[in-house]
Amino acid sequence: MLERLHSHIGQGGQHQVCPHFLYLCSTCVFVQREPPQFIASAFTDFGKWMDGWETRRKRISGHDWCIIQLGVPGLIHGFDVDTSFFTGNHSPHVSIQAGCLDQLPTFTLEGDRTDMAASDSQMAAVTKLGSEAWPELVSVSELQPGYSDSCHNYFRVNFNRRVTHIRLNMYPDGGIARLRVYGVGQRDWSSVSTNQLVDLVALTNGGVCLGYSDAHFGHPRNMIGLGRAANMADGWETARRLDRPKKLKVDQQGILQVPGREWAVFRLGHPGLISSIEVDTNHFKGNFPDSCRIEACTLTPEEETQCIRTRWNSGKWQVLLPPQKLRPHHIHHYSEAELMPSHPVSHVRLIIAPDGGVSRLRLWGRLTPINAASVNQRRPTSKL
Repeated sequence: MLERLHSHIGQGGQHQVCPHFLYLCSTCVFVQREPPQFIASAFTDFGKWMDGWETRRKRISGHDWCIIQLGVPGLIHGFDVDTSFFTGNHSPHVSIQAGCLDQLPTFTLEGDRTDMAASDSQMAAVTKLGSEAWPELVSVSELQPGYSDSCHNYFRVNFNRRVTHIRLNMYPDGGIARLRVYGVGQRDWSSVSTNQLVDLVALTNGGVCLGYSDAHFGHPRNMIGLGRAANMADGWETARRLDRPKKLKVDQQGILQVPGREWAVFRLGHPGLISSIEVDTNHFKGNFPDSCRIEACTLTPEEETQCIRTRWNSGKWQVLLPPQKLRPHHIHHYSEAELMPSHPVSHVRLIIAPDGGVSRLRLWGRLTPINAASVNQRRPTSKL
């Protein structure tokens, strides 16, 4: 899911950038992960403070625009242009273009950009990108105002090329609270050696959550996200199973003997041979699972589709990591010696018992030589 976007590159129109186009940790506000908020009493020297990107009322020719580098390059399947709280000042129309750059631009805009546009030299560098000619993913489209029942403007996209940057065009000016870009990460595997260890399931490498049994408090796709989890909400947590025995018993390994389990299935970004595993229960101190195990298999696109239809009751699963007792708030490392003998796989299933929370899952391995395009483009798109 390409929700995190980074590195605002430039704006169109000299000194036409909104006084409220702010930065936080080098990330512009209207692409932040957190939902927008409205503070009625918040004003600045430049006008009302708004949690998003708002341009001043344009009094010269042209329209406003910006270029954004995706936090995760990949295949885009849709956008949400969120106008929350921009009720009399939202942008009336937008269009979105996309490009795939082999090299990143040689500059960044840092710090508080309030009431500032890109410099002439920065604009000259952006001009070399030719972004105005990039393919159009969303044609000029009307936006609805930022009331709670109309603020989310969704656009479905059918574009089968890898994207690293997008250009958002406002027509002619106005405000947008948040931009969400949804899709599947796609790494350029041509530069990765088959001897190099990579996290095969990472979101940044094209890993996708395809199914799960329960996601009451947190979605399992969070487990393949960037870095360590910020909090429990940034992980996967299930509800407590109601079929837990009234009195719990353990086996000789100290693992609870319970009838129930929860699970999540992932497609790897690239098939490979897994040699080590990390299961991180960071932040889960009184609600971590008692134990986990991991199964793996190799599926064709057709077999994957069939498994999705049967809610993963079919498949050729084999144990990769036998049941392991888990600890609270801890990174569990499992080396190759602790894994069952395996062959290259394309899918894994994490199983926890009886329930609880896991913040991150890392599957380190080496690639199986295969055409990278077929891995990322032939597969059905996750709808989760």
